[in-house]
Amino acid sequence: MPPHATAATVAPAPPGAAPPAPRSDWKTLAKLLPYLWQYRWRVGIALGFLVAAKAANVGVPVLLKYLVDAMTIAPGSAQALLVVPVGLIVAYGALRLSTSLFTELRELIFAKATEGTARSISLQVFRHLHALSLRFHLERQTGGMTRDIERGTRAVHSLISYSLYSIVPTIIEVTMVLTLLAVKFDAWFAWITIAALVVYVTFTITVTEWRTKFRKEMNEIDSTAHSRAIDSLLNYETVKYFNNEDFEAKRYDENLERLRKAALKSQSTLSLLNTGQQMIIATALVAMLWRATLGVAEGRLTLGDLVMVNAFMIQLYIPLNFLGVIYREIKQSLTDLDKMFVLLERNREVDDAPGAKPLQVTQGHVRFEHVSFAYDASRPILHDLTFEIPPGKTVAVVGPSGAGKSTLARLLYRFYDISGGAITIDGQDIRQVTQGSLRAAVGIVPQDTVLFNDTVEYNIAYGRPGASREEVEAAARAARIHDFIASTPKGYETMVGERGLKLSGGEKQRVAIARTLLKNPPILIFDEATSALDSANERAIQAELKSVSQGKTALVIAHRLSTVVDAHEIVVLEAGRIVERGPHADLLARDGRYAQMWRLQQAGEDL
Repeated sequence: MPPHATAATVAPAPPGAAPPAPRSDWKTLAKLLPYLWQYRWRVGIALGFLVAAKAANVGVPVLLKYLVDAMTIAPGSAQALLVVPVGLIVAYGALRLSTSLFTELRELIFAKATEGTARSISLQVFRHLHALSLRFHLERQTGGMTRDIERGTRAVHSLISYSLYSIVPTIIEVTMVLTLLAVKFDAWFAWITIAALVVYVTFTITVTEWRTKFRKEMNEIDSTAHSRAIDSLLNYETVKYFNNEDFEAKRYDENLERLRKAALKSQSTLSLLNTGQQMIIATALVAMLWRATLGVAEGRLTLGDLVMVNAFMIQLYIPLNFLGVIYREIKQSLTDLDKMFVLLERNREVDDAPGAKPLQVTQGHVRFEHVSFAYDASRPILHDLTFEIPPGKTVAVVGPSGAGKSTLARLLYRFYDISGGAITIDGQDIRQVTQGSLRAAVGIVPQDTVLFNDTVEYNIAYGRPGASREEVEAAARAARIHDFIASTPKGYETMVGERGLKLSGGEKQRVAIARTLLKNPPILIFDEATSALDSANERAIQAELKSVSQGKTALVIAHRLSTVVDAHEIVVLEAGRIVERGPHADLLARDGRYAQMWRLQQAGEDL
């Protein structure tokens, strides 16, 4: 089985920490090999076909030699002329066919290994990205990250195909040809070939290493340009609000100009590399042909020998001509693959504890005990909070913006781990249970609803994949959105657009409520769940939410106090501290912070 990231439980590096040292190419290859190991039998069979294909390929020039020599028999031997070349010609055709046949068999056998390896790595990266903390996803650049994953996946195909289809075949063919040249002729032919290969490989590696930095620079600029383009398109409405189309185009064009300059620099160094390679190969060809021609003139070699040497050099010339390209692509593929492995090794800030067990919800008793938390150590958000939500009851948290209300929902969902204290459900510390079981037991309607670019039905059914249409419609009715969906031309097949932008804020909110109701968890969180609704719909949905919350433990985070008057307890939060708590009537009677907020909101509604 493919290896899994073992560094996941390591604490994340602190902000501003130095990036990890770059990994060597051999270490990157070493990380790839375990994925290939599961296909080792296919690799072995493919290599067998590879050797057979190269043996057939090397046999072609040998046959050409005998064919040419056979054509130079003495006059009058017509029968021999008819029999011998025909047999050689048939053999020549059979060798050519064998070369293609073995090559295709090799690719057919190994295709499963290539595609399977790419699939395994891509799926593991995808799962790992979903396992990373919310902090990572708030800080990442989507465009650049997706580009890294895309290039990394391509790199798997490139590395395997170039190594098995180019590097290894070339080594095998060169070895066979050098052996034949040394045995069949004098050692000079082998020494000239070896010298050319050494100079060629040294020159190629040296120049390619030098120009790799230009390719890296080009890729970084490309990722930046892609990120900014994606960011601009995702914020299409904001661009329009401020009439900044030209500003965005100029900013994008600046990156494209930097990319153009980097690409030109990369291309000019490539031209230098190609020219040098051609000079080395041409010099070797001239030396070999001069040696062979001299041998023919002196009678040591036949005309067929000259043809064979020339054919050998042409066969070596073709793969050698692409060695620079192959080496560059392999180096680039290793760089791209390493970037994807770096993503795979990104530490999980929030991870399951060793031996974590599934959460067992018996009553749904939620308790915050002396909870402290800070997104950044220099700016604490919550200070020693203690309160509880009794089983089957509703507790509301209110307070001004920035008081830390929504942070409570994120902590209960374990998007972050608390700095101090504990959060328990039925006495079980949520840090000691599996995240999957915790999130299965908690349903949330977030303040900012983001939908998938799919149908309304898909987005509601996302609360419980596999739910029937009848169950989806029942949830939509409970969220008071069924009538709206039914009135659209495509009904539940209506596409909601990127991030749900085809729906109004209230419609998106009701879809979010519907999918949470469909999930039907024992613990509910409503984070400003009705903030985007008008008063009439808000009252209707509040009644529905109150109904579905019966018998469930509910945490309601609200700005509008009128939505929480029926809560079992209201917790007033200010600057991350609890300043008041109690039922609505008791808090009004105390004439404290809650009563002040109530009067201000009532006065605003009266206006």
